[in-house]
Amino acid sequence: MTIDFGRLRGHLMLGTAALVCVFPIYWLFATSLRRPGDVYSLAPVPWPLSLANYSDASEKVDLLGLLGNTFAVALASSTAQLLIALLASYAFAMYTFRFQKVLYLAFVGTWLVPFQVTMLPNYVLLYQLGLINTLAGVVMPTLCSALAVLLLRQHMAGFPKELISAARLDGRSSWSILWTVVVPNLRPALAALSILLFINSWNEYFWPAVVLQRSNAVLQLGLRSFMGTEGTDWGPMMAVAGMACLPVFLLYVVLQRHIVDAFVRSGLK
Repeated sequence: MTIDFGRLRGHLMLGTAALVCVFPIYWLFATSLRRPGDVYSLAPVPWPLSLANYSDASEKVDLLGLLGNTFAVALASSTAQLLIALLASYAFAMYTFRFQKVLYLAFVGTWLVPFQVTMLPNYVLLYQLGLINTLAGVVMPTLCSALAVLLLRQHMAGFPKELISAARLDGRSSWSILWTVVVPNLRPALAALSILLFINSWNEYFWPAVVLQRSNAVLQLGLRSFMGTEGTDWGPMMAVAGMACLPVFLLYVVLQRHIVDAFVRSGLK
């Protein structure tokens, strides 16, 4: 039996990189499970285990309320971005019209505009609409993602045109073709894009901090409750941060097969 040292070296490098990526997450949960007096301990394994930090965090902030608000904002934002990207990319990929390339480049070019440039106009508009300090104000400016349109358009551009022509000969409308022919064949790409959009919306801190000035209504802003002039309460903060990681992890577990399939199909012609 011969040993493939090249493959072994590759696996060792990947394993090392995985450990480097996973270690901060492990240390976060390890710190949250230490006793309050052992938060600054450097012991690699927290022992004895304690849930005191989680109980302290639940007393200081409404964990379930923060999780619910954050989930609602992330779900609304990612769902709207995915739906708009699906419709826009279908139009750009399947139809031919005047100034198509110019409009597509202009649309995708908005992705290159820094958020700081559009932040003030968005804030003024929300103020005029009376949506400051509301969750709707957090969601409204994030309903469209140029990156999502760019990614989905690339997948649809490689979609077999014969299937579209056959569906049209069969008498189906464009709306029916989109939902019964295109979408079922793009499930892996849609799953990968949906988790990307959801994570981006879930982790957003700056824009909610601008809109929700007098409220810690979402989980990322709730972490500020544990920072004060006298110092940072690391134990409960790590507990809340750990709770923030779980929904994203569960979403990845549910969609893992589709995400892997998307990467596999992206390499096939």
